[in-house]
Amino acid sequence: MDLTIGAKARSREYHVTRDEVLDFARKYDPQPFHLDDAVAEAHPIFGRLSASGWHTCAIVMRLTVDSWTRDGERPLGGAGIDQIRWLKPVYPGDTLTAEFEVKDVLPGKPRPDMRIVKIETTTFNQYGEPVMRHLSSVIFAAAGAA
Repeated sequence: MDLTIGAKARSREYHVTRDEVLDFARKYDPQPFHLDDAVAEAHPIFGRLSASGWHTCAIVMRLTVDSWTRDGERPLGGAGIDQIRWLKPVYPGDTLTAEFEVKDVLPGKPRPDMRIVKIETTTFNQYGEPVMRHLSSVIFAAAGAA
């Protein structure tokens, strides 16, 4: 990914399965609407079994790392998430893609050999609808640094 302000890139697709939705929910987010079809169907927001928002975050992390590896980028680590919004439920059977946009590039302080890149990531389902958006701060080597 080009790490200049305004640069955009897109991830590969990821197909969400029912088994992984249930497995993640059992382990990390055991709310009934992530585990039980009847409860989810009666839920006023979801209407059917849905993935945990944290599961969606984990999927997008995988897509992000795969995209960086594909593009030859090697981040040094994350500095945080400034905001995250779950915009629509993610359901078993959905296919997700993530679009990355560089919003800002800041010098690393007190490390001039590093830079902080602010990246807005929007995750879309197979219908092109945004399902999640977050703004992250990622540490990279400064341009030209080894």
